[in-house]
Amino acid sequence: MRAVQITEFGEPGVLSVVEVPDPVPGPGQVAIDVSHAAVGLVDVFMRQGVFGDLPGMPRPPFVPGLEVAGTVRALGEGVTGLTVGEPVVSMSATGVGGYASVYVADAGLVASTRRFGIAPAVAVAVVPNAAMAHVALTRVAHLAEGESVLVQGALGGFSAAFPGIARRLGAGRIVGTVRHGKLDAAAVTKLPYDTVVDSADLPGALGDEKFDVVIDPVGGDLRTRSLALLKPGGRLVVAGNAGGDWTHQVDTNQLWLTGATVAGFNAGAYLPAHPQVVRPALEAALEAVAGGLGDMVIDVLPFSAAITAHERMERREVDGRIVLVPGA
Repeated sequence: MRAVQITEFGEPGVLSVVEVPDPVPGPGQVAIDVSHAAVGLVDVFMRQGVFGDLPGMPRPPFVPGLEVAGTVRALGEGVTGLTVGEPVVSMSATGVGGYASVYVADAGLVASTRRFGIAPAVAVAVVPNAAMAHVALTRVAHLAEGESVLVQGALGGFSAAFPGIARRLGAGRIVGTVRHGKLDAAAVTKLPYDTVVDSADLPGALGDEKFDVVIDPVGGDLRTRSLALLKPGGRLVVAGNAGGDWTHQVDTNQLWLTGATVAGFNAGAYLPAHPQVVRPALEAALEAVAGGLGDMVIDVLPFSAAITAHERMERREVDGRIVLVPGA
């Protein structure tokens, strides 16, 4: 099969298109003929070696990618409910393997898109992140109907999944923030935010408004300002570190004084420990996307442009998502 491989930790140039043997599904697994593979910031961190010293994390050479769409190629022993040729979307339990023309997934992480009529590029760009947004909002933030939500980095691949899911869960008001250079894109987004403001102007841009839940995949100083935007008893979900500040600290006395809660959400850590949440989250995500609540900009590039895709991710030039296809 054709795949994009990380040959060593380093700059985008370490990505290389290679031919490797086709994987075969084992018991409880599904082999997928991949038509589209999403590019995420976690793939960039994997390539850079940010997690390279952590136990259980892959070391080069390996194939990155944790979200794919395509059709069922083969079913492993014991797998039911899917048929060969059926259109599907899948997430990875290991966070790797997606940039390949054939991908093997645990059956519990595979969902059929047949009855929803969702295009594969949209499915891979939106559904897995929307499923994770559903888990974060229901299981971590415990969002209640009528509550308000603030999403930092509002147009980013993961952040963009939150407003649609929050809307389906009954959120009363949903506000997004972006860096100044992305305000034009925010002005025309079809994502269901009530408003989007410049993150550099926080908290002033929102007056005295406070929120029940803040989703922060950015980190650094913006995380400190996120805490200041919580209502008493509000919840901050730490959902990433796109800003790259690995030294930021939270003032725990502030949590005590305001009754705020800070909770981390990392799908790679959470899902293996709570596999029962995956199926309902995927179903909720499919319903939301089919209902038009996940509309975002999607750029489709061939495997041969994987280096370009990672360079754009590092420069924060993506409003939405980049998706790779196994072509030339």
